[in-house]
Amino acid sequence: MPRSDRATVVLVHGAFADASGFARVIPGLIARGLDVVAPAVPNRSLLCDSAYVASVVRQTPGPVVLVGHSYGGAVITVAGVEDNVRALVYLAGYALEENESLGELQGGFPDSDLASALVYTPFPADGSAAPGTDVSVEIDKFASVFAADIDPGLASVLAVSQRPLAAQAFSEKAPSAAWKTKPSWGLVATADHTLDPEVQRYGYHRAGMTTVEVDSSHLVMLAHPERVVELIEEAVRATAP
Repeated sequence: MPRSDRATVVLVHGAFADASGFARVIPGLIARGLDVVAPAVPNRSLLCDSAYVASVVRQTPGPVVLVGHSYGGAVITVAGVEDNVRALVYLAGYALEENESLGELQGGFPDSDLASALVYTPFPADGSAAPGTDVSVEIDKFASVFAADIDPGLASVLAVSQRPLAAQAFSEKAPSAAWKTKPSWGLVATADHTLDPEVQRYGYHRAGMTTVEVDSSHLVMLAHPERVVELIEEAVRATAP
């Protein structure tokens, strides 16, 4: 396939994590001859984060398959309207409707275990006298809520190296929903204690996505990397010219 037609997979991490969460997925994608980019998402606000990812997409030569985990799903919902995005893949992710926020989508369902495990910490906000608020997961609860089926040693490292999400991101509304015009795939993590699997199913069904279910914690990319690679490759192949 000519380079101009070959898709680059852009992996978008979510809250309480960073791009290293894709460490077991990236080698599998590269082994299949795919180009991969895994940017560091600022996790400051939905609008800022999606604008940043959109800028990465625009600077990526050729078509892009956007993959979003968790909050990263909300980010690709907005950033995915870029012209060179060929497909979207959601991993235990938020598939927002246009003019919908994370809080609104999640608010229609019972709280997951995450709700009682959150920590709120002020941080200095640029251009404002008032501090912002960072949201993270209690270190002692991280493994059970977020990563129950991965190596405990790795889970302990992830727990103390979280990338928090600013609280502002929960209330900002998505100005667009790329799944309305882009082919989309969704993976439901059925043993997820962070994002209720019913929230995942609802968003995916509403978007008319091709959906698979995996018995996994929220960190499905680390617990079941082979299945994640297969789904991404399916999206790449199905939308290839």
